[in-house]
Amino acid sequence: MPSTSTQTRTVRCSCGSVELETTGAPILGAICYCADCQAAGRQIERLPNAPRLLDADGGTDFVAYRKDRLKYIRGAELLFDHRLKEESATRRVVATCCNSAMFLDFQKGHWFSLYRARFAGDVPPSQMRVQTKSSVQPVSDAGDIPNYAGYPPAFMLKLVAAKIAMLLGL
Repeated sequence: MPSTSTQTRTVRCSCGSVELETTGAPILGAICYCADCQAAGRQIERLPNAPRLLDADGGTDFVAYRKDRLKYIRGAELLFDHRLKEESATRRVVATCCNSAMFLDFQKGHWFSLYRARFAGDVPPSQMRVQTKSSVQPVSDAGDIPNYAGYPPAFMLKLVAAKIAMLLGL
């Protein structure tokens, strides 16, 4: 198995016209149930021929990577920013060729949340469900991963640790 510093993963839209590459280990994998993720997911899924974005219980499954670990391979010109509100600091990036949601960018942050369904091959597992208090449907409680009503300390610590590693050039 490659070391986490050189491990790469491919992220593609459903038609293959847009391709991104991640390098290194992800920050974390999570399924988000916040009201914004659910609303944006429903809007994006209504685009013509858009692939499903929301899980059966309304969650948005993503894998977070540091911004310095994502590279555009092809099709960057096909990406479009989708925002719930014009002034929002959060943009969900959609491939216009096939309306595949590719990633979420909280622009004030140091990470991208790449949608799990867009990964080719080996995908890191989800580690937690977050913001379950906002779910409009019952959230799976299969005992496979923890469910959190909000953002747990472990979630925040992983983001802080990633920021420190970025600042230190690790």
